[in-house]
Amino acid sequence: MQILFLGTSSMVPTKERNQSGVLIIYGSEGILIDCGEGTQRQLKVAGIKLTKITKILISHWHGDHVLGIPGLIQSMSASGYEKTLNIYGPVGTKKFMEKMFGVFLFDRRIDICVYEVKKGNFFEDRTLVLEAEHLNHNIETLGYNIVEKGKRKINLRFVKKLGIPEGPLLGKLQEGKSIIWEGKKVGVDKATNVVKGKRITIISDTVPCKGADKLAKNSDLLVCEATYASNLENKGEEHSHMTAKQAAELANRSNVKKLVLTHFSARYKNTRELEEDARNCFDNVLCAKDFMKINL
Repeated sequence: MQILFLGTSSMVPTKERNQSGVLIIYGSEGILIDCGEGTQRQLKVAGIKLTKITKILISHWHGDHVLGIPGLIQSMSASGYEKTLNIYGPVGTKKFMEKMFGVFLFDRRIDICVYEVKKGNFFEDRTLVLEAEHLNHNIETLGYNIVEKGKRKINLRFVKKLGIPEGPLLGKLQEGKSIIWEGKKVGVDKATNVVKGKRITIISDTVPCKGADKLAKNSDLLVCEATYASNLENKGEEHSHMTAKQAAELANRSNVKKLVLTHFSARYKNTRELEEDARNCFDNVLCAKDFMKINL
């Protein structure tokens, strides 16, 4: 699983930072969380084909998180996109998408399905689960979990001891099915081990809230907004944003393994102050930069 940061600024982009966008690549899935203005160019610079995107998860409908959607869809239409693009967002997303298509005049030649998400699991296949919870911003806002399902792996020492050869029998064990070998039942409990999948949490615009805590619990990677340093906590409360310290406190109480801060106010020419703020509460933290990649 790879996480690519496409935009790490907040409302106002800077020369170094685009508006919000994170791409998670897992197998055939390309999950784009938010799509700020200029996201399609960021994808091009990063060498990611638009046909890689399979889903867009919208946290909320403030412009710095969605203004890149019309241009992205237009370019996908022109690039021979043959899949169905699935777009998920909070209640109101269908209405906003309809209005957007009513404003912009372009040839939309791709299939798009729009889903409104409330909370809990909203997508599941054999490899991934997508979860959402309500955050506490000044409009309807969702945070997301991308959860990799556990993988069953063969206990090689055990099966070699029994003399089971490579082939269909091991395949059945890996599927979670017991087999018969030399007249005896071989169960999956002894012949295989389940390796727990990775859990990524994306917390966009919010103040500290129960939804953020629920999503972040035991995550391998927490990507969290940190618009302000702690000396501007009052401004954060006024505009419904977190400070770097509050993001670190969330990571600490949630037993998170790694914290990556993003969504920085354009007032910060560098992120040293924000990272120091967070590190006072949580050690394994870094500030995202545009085009930074993390592999899990």
